Amino acid sequence: MTTLALVLEHFAVATCAASGVLAARGKRVDLFGVIVLAVVTAFGGGTIRDLLLGSTPIFWVERPAYLYNAAVTAAIVFLVIRFRELEGTGMLVADAFGLALFSIVGARKALAFNLDPIVAVAMGVVTGVAGGILRDVLLGQIPLVFRREIHFYATASLGGCVMFLALEHFWPQATANSLIAIAFTLLLRFASIRWKLALPDLKSKP
Repeated sequence: MTTLALVLEHFAVATCAASGVLAARGKRVDLFGVIVLAVVTAFGGGTIRDLLLGSTPIFWVERPAYLYNAAVTAAIVFLVIRFRELEGTGMLVADAFGLALFSIVGARKALAFNLDPIVAVAMGVVTGVAGGILRDVLLGQIPLVFRREIHFYATASLGGCVMFLALEHFWPQATANSLIAIAFTLLLRFASIRWKLALPDLKSKP
């Protein structure tokens, strides 16, 4: 694994773990429950991706440092929000960074298996959104990815992965490809929140 990929994965784990803790605010979840939510959020998508790819041992089993990262991040954020109220946008921002980072990490790893580009895009989206889905299900909420009022979510992940694959086609293994695709994913996510962009929903005929 390259240094860039390692840094991106650790940053993704930390931001997703933080979003798992922030999502638990007001749910009366204890420290153990918060750490479980953080770990599920951080590792859910990557675990499903690795199982589908047949990549064993799974990334966090192979590198236990990811577990330490998630647990320590969860504990720190838990302590911070016990003594200081954070803005409501904190969870959305942390979740957006986790979504962008893990989407590109997932697509990048799938490409390393020489898979078809459309499969690599699908693996990127799974890596980006599955952890958040599992987190929200454990909290008894409709997952963010299925809520129209959350605006572009899986769509932002999809757009970022397509951008990454396009960049890799023209400039294979360029360091900037991942960074540009992550920035593009974040741009889509934050622009959709700012201007309330969303895909059409399913409505019955009157």
